[in-house]
Amino acid sequence: MIWLLTTLVVFYTARYISKHIQHPIVNPLLICLLVIIPLLMWLEVPYETYFEQNKWLNALLEPAVVALAFPLYEQLSQIRKKWKVIFSVCLIGSLLSMVTGAGIALMLGADAQLTASILPKSVTTPIAMAVAEQIGGLPSVAAIMVIIAGLFGAVLGYPLFRLIGVKAPIAKGLTMGTVSHALGTAKAAEENYQEGAFSSLALVICGVITSILAPVLFPLIMAVFR
Repeated sequence: MIWLLTTLVVFYTARYISKHIQHPIVNPLLICLLVIIPLLMWLEVPYETYFEQNKWLNALLEPAVVALAFPLYEQLSQIRKKWKVIFSVCLIGSLLSMVTGAGIALMLGADAQLTASILPKSVTTPIAMAVAEQIGGLPSVAAIMVIIAGLFGAVLGYPLFRLIGVKAPIAKGLTMGTVSHALGTAKAAEENYQEGAFSSLALVICGVITSILAPVLFPLIMAVFR
């Protein structure tokens, strides 16, 4: 179980550093990736071995996602009052994420398979992988794009909010959940309890919207940009 111990030590060390330095670029997940991936490559440890030793951590993801329902329950009154705004933000955000990601990929010369893998980048990993496979993409590439999108959101999201003067917790939460899924939601929950709740709500809604609209939208994007 050496790799389980290594993961825990690196993560808690990264969190300690993040709390004391408090700079957007000092993100615990980013630090873990920069430490663990080169270490695995240097020691030539297969990913299967690493994953097998960390399967207990992976199993905790499911109850962690379910636990997000509690802060949502506490915000039910706000959700009822603002459900039109919430749905509109998630719908527009999902459409823009898919169109811009796929459109930029095509303009840079990506083929249909790579574009299909990039299109669902702003939803949580299981949904992104399923959507990518459904429209002809590679689930493994989709998973990587999800991590990249999530890291960008978690690192740059709050500095951008401060730069443009966004202060409303609901606006911040919905934006983070729409653009950077679970990683953004984790960052939002660290910043503010209400922001984390609305980010988790956006994560779920955008996942549903993307899974429904991606198979219809992908051929249209291909036709327009090609």
